[in-house]
Amino acid sequence: MNTYENIALFDMDGTLFDHDLKLREGLDKIKGPNDPLYTLPLTDESPEYLKQRSYVIRAKKEWWANLPKFQLGWDVFEIAQDLEFKIKILTQCPKRNPDALSGKKECINTHLGYDFDITLTRNKGDVFGKVLVDDYPDYILSWLKWRKRGLVIMPANEGNKNFKHSQVIRYDGSNLDQVKEAMKKAKERKPSEFVDYK
Repeated sequence: MNTYENIALFDMDGTLFDHDLKLREGLDKIKGPNDPLYTLPLTDESPEYLKQRSYVIRAKKEWWANLPKFQLGWDVFEIAQDLEFKIKILTQCPKRNPDALSGKKECINTHLGYDFDITLTRNKGDVFGKVLVDDYPDYILSWLKWRKRGLVIMPANEGNKNFKHSQVIRYDGSNLDQVKEAMKKAKERKPSEFVDYK
């Protein structure tokens, strides 16, 4: 088998980098004394004023360039390296903010080097890989629609705590051995073989 078929795709926000931590820091700095408590990640149901504030906070490329690392994602990244997967970054940027793409590229340059493969897409289901590492259920489902034998590792957060799928392992820091074993099975899986990852 061509080793380049052993591809692991890594999301950035909420996976390798702690988008919500940095956004919370920004929102807290401009929080009014009478503002109600809020939860992240923001959703379609979040108050409009919070969404607008988040657009302002994330408007500059420097915000994206300086995202802090998210340890759960880097734990999985190290496993992928140890198993000799070809690793690619699979991300998208806000539709209204092209500076986010420049910032994300700078972030990757800083942490992984200038030559690291990055794919920008609106539909993660279009991109081949044996493994997807992503925290967001909608992106995971679009990828799994076309990857009936693929494996997803989902770094745990508040927004995905109730998500369940037979091909998804939610990684919360306590089940690293399970993640490693599943990724090993994914790498060794034959092209037409179905594998029980759990």
